[in-house]
Amino acid sequence: MAKAKEEVSQEKKQELATKFRLLLEKKFQKAIAKAAEKSQGLEVDFSVLDKFSPEMASMLLNTPDEIFEIAEEALMQVHPGGEEAKAKVRFFNIPEQTSIRDLRSKHIGKFVSVEGTVRRASEIRPEIMATMWECEDCGDVIRQPRKGAFISRPWQCSCGKKDFKQVGSEKIDTRWLTIEEPFELTEGDRPSQVNIFMSEDLVSSEGRRMSDPGNRLKITGVLREIPKGKPYSVKLDFYLDANHVQPTESDWIKMEITKEDEEQIKKLATQDNIYEMFVDSLAPSLYGLREVKESIIMQLFGGVPRTLKDGVHFRGDIHILLIGDPASGKSQLLKLVPEIVPRGKYVSGKGATGAGLTATVTKDEQFMGGWVLEAGALVLANKGLLSIDEFEKMSVEDQVAMHEGLEQGTVSIAKASIIATLPAKTSVLAGGNPKFSRFDPYMAISKQITIPDTLLSRFDLKFALRDIPDSETDKLLVDHILKSRHDDYEATIPKLSAKFIRKYIAYAKAHYKPELTEESEKILKNFYIKTRKKAESATMAIPITLRQFEALMRIAEASAKMQLSPIVRKEDAQRAIKLMRFSLRQLGFDPETGQIDVDRAEGATSSSERSKIRVVMDIINTLSAVKKEISIEEIRSAARKEGIEDIDEIIEKLRREGMLFEPSPGYVQRV
Repeated sequence: MAKAKEEVSQEKKQELATKFRLLLEKKFQKAIAKAAEKSQGLEVDFSVLDKFSPEMASMLLNTPDEIFEIAEEALMQVHPGGEEAKAKVRFFNIPEQTSIRDLRSKHIGKFVSVEGTVRRASEIRPEIMATMWECEDCGDVIRQPRKGAFISRPWQCSCGKKDFKQVGSEKIDTRWLTIEEPFELTEGDRPSQVNIFMSEDLVSSEGRRMSDPGNRLKITGVLREIPKGKPYSVKLDFYLDANHVQPTESDWIKMEITKEDEEQIKKLATQDNIYEMFVDSLAPSLYGLREVKESIIMQLFGGVPRTLKDGVHFRGDIHILLIGDPASGKSQLLKLVPEIVPRGKYVSGKGATGAGLTATVTKDEQFMGGWVLEAGALVLANKGLLSIDEFEKMSVEDQVAMHEGLEQGTVSIAKASIIATLPAKTSVLAGGNPKFSRFDPYMAISKQITIPDTLLSRFDLKFALRDIPDSETDKLLVDHILKSRHDDYEATIPKLSAKFIRKYIAYAKAHYKPELTEESEKILKNFYIKTRKKAESATMAIPITLRQFEALMRIAEASAKMQLSPIVRKEDAQRAIKLMRFSLRQLGFDPETGQIDVDRAEGATSSSERSKIRVVMDIINTLSAVKKEISIEEIRSAARKEGIEDIDEIIEKLRREGMLFEPSPGYVQRV
């Protein structure tokens, strides 16, 4: 049987209050004045308290409510200002952090710390903490604290009467959150969640911004029980009554950059080998893939978003798709990159649904009732990066839900009377595997990966990570892997730390929005026009479209940001062209024509396939002049004479597009 909680005597409380007051006077005089001026709580580091009084530190962990009472009484003595000026003491940095999934009944009533991502949040609303009742007979006013989620009237006055009227109430501002475990802790498992109760100065304007969905927080507070269902039910739930809230990751804007950091960043930006240094700092244990790594670095810096005078918006986020053979290092890259970026998230295609990626509407039972908008991964990673592994294994409906997010940077939802548009200015790094296990350069990408053509076209750069047997390369690769097992192997040590890279990118994003110069514009324009000129003949493939031209500008802007340049220089434009050519050659090269065909890279019908379709349609038109129903065998025989073998695929494509139909088995007819 559990022991009853021992009450601390009044004398002991007075003794501890005096002791705590000495701590405040000794260590926190300036902090108290600042907290009072800004109407904030006084933050006290647990390690300072533990060093000053291990007894009080132990009491805080086990009987926190008593320490809160003692601390606030001591604070009132040091900085008196009446009941209205009563401030809260906020304790943080307790030695042990508890995982959300490990919270148990033994933690109820204890001071614990948890970390997680805000999944949903209520509006800030007042709640009654106590009601004031006046006895109609003697006029005494009785304060009646609330019990759980309920308020009640007093049972009896000291004069013996039971007639009361309510004359007032004590209210505080509150907000409820639901936080869930961080993505990296929940691989292959459903994330555990816990509700958080925030009140008073924790829900100030800054507190509200800090606790919006998508932010990752470390919350310290008291775990409290609450009846699940009816009052007095044997089933209980719990929530964390927050005492201190601290963001553990912020977006680029809020990142702290010291003067020393700024000097180091500016010094590095002047070095000629800066691009190589960044590439060597991204997964150096993965051999090769230099163009892919360079493109991902460009993605982290991003282009410059622009809104024209007519309201047309051009995104600055760069999206990259990796199609990889098994063991090509794709998944390692997808896992690693989000760790470099604030608000970076990783999801796997099989476990990600449209609602989990974009947004959904759920019934709110815990907070205010009604329906609540719940943000998905694309929204949670706003102003960050989202890695999606196994992209091709997502259902078609879920892939369709991503169209708006990738191009417009928003997610719109209209469900259960909630019509909203959420921000999702997120760079997407997606990875997929070919259907037939290995990438086939002789087969169009649309036949190798089940991603809609319209979604494929939204990726700025697409790469095929191929595993091609080559004795010289294989020897270098194996040597690199063997040496990388040794801690002192220099090639696997990043040239720049992830922390410094974060600060560098944050500084570049905050201070530089490069503009295209006449010279860089001319280089990009000439490349586009010369490349397009090859397609002026009706039979030629289209090598590049305006989507790729916009991507070129974004990559060139990212390259300029990397060297902290206010303008896009000649070398930035050339670097963008180099990466675009590398991407197009991998997925857009048509072996039948020997040319780059952008339709082949974006999953649409390639130029050579269109030529075959025209020949087959000419055959069908000729045969249709003699009879309506044409035998497929006749078409096959005539097509072979023209050198076309894959006739069944072409007929199936024409049927899907509504140009032919099958009146009887083995026969087709023009529509």
